[in-house]
Amino acid sequence: MSSHQLSRRALLSVAASLGLMAVAPAARADVTPAKPTPPTAGSKGASRITRVTSDERGVTLMMELEHAPFPAPGSWHRDSTVLVFVPQHHRPAPGGAIQLVVHFHGHNSTVERATVAHQLREQLFDSKQNAILVVPELAALAADSSAGKLETQGAFARMLDDVLATLSTREARAALGASAPKPGSTPGRLCVSAHSGGYHAAACAVRVGGVKVHEVYLFDALYADTEVFRDWVVAGRGKPMSSRHKLVSYFTAGTTETNTRRLFAELEQAGVTVARETVEGTLSREELTNAEAVSIRTQLTHGTVTRELNSLRDCLYASALRRRLRTSWFDAKQGARPLERRR
Repeated sequence: MSSHQLSRRALLSVAASLGLMAVAPAARADVTPAKPTPPTAGSKGASRITRVTSDERGVTLMMELEHAPFPAPGSWHRDSTVLVFVPQHHRPAPGGAIQLVVHFHGHNSTVERATVAHQLREQLFDSKQNAILVVPELAALAADSSAGKLETQGAFARMLDDVLATLSTREARAALGASAPKPGSTPGRLCVSAHSGGYHAAACAVRVGGVKVHEVYLFDALYADTEVFRDWVVAGRGKPMSSRHKLVSYFTAGTTETNTRRLFAELEQAGVTVARETVEGTLSREELTNAEAVSIRTQLTHGTVTRELNSLRDCLYASALRRRLRTSWFDAKQGARPLERRR
């Protein structure tokens, strides 16, 4: 059988047996991203919903999207899966702008593994934010930080438009009820989250995404592209909270610590309002909210930094997203914020 006839599963098995890819689910991302791929018109076939599940928190829709990161020219990754979670408390804004939280998973993972392992749906639900979670498949089960089509100009915006258009189909609206976006909805305030090797896709989103990104959360993920994040934060320096560019970088020892410290020194020199936390939990909720750039030396491991202490939830609490449900998180703004472990 020729190589082009091998299934994706077979290719992965061959690669693993030859030692060409790591298999640890929490592998670190000390890998230089692949060179950008040429522009692409998208994969063949219309976008569609492949599975719908629901629970007390909301509805999860698995999609195959024309404008997903993969497939892309020059890459053997073929999976066009995008996971979308709509909390049961979500309600579309009157103007049709939908707030979005987009998470990019790390190496040797998939959208479903990352969503479960990092409890992404649970943390968005607990934050009570009126936003929808989007988790696109990157390089599935591979030690690869490439971002496929997202490395081309405007591709991130096209993917988000594809998500919202698919959420407006009859099938999606029947599953979502009052939580469904209205036809013709557009991206509103947008937060991008990345763990580990997902940093490069996050950098592509702010550099060539074609849509305004308001906040970026890096969970032990600042392995490279530091100048991209620096220039993006500086471009929003001094603006009101609703239009500024906010960066939060959690880091452990090693490359992410070195890069975070260097980046934050440059941001401070550029006049950005910076908050540093060398002992996790010492910044107040007010400081976490008001700073334009926050660095946090986490006590957690690389694989648990996103979830164990509700890091994503707290970033969302402290974000500029517009909420429609009250939260008690800000009742105690001053003093060291309590760290709450997930059950």
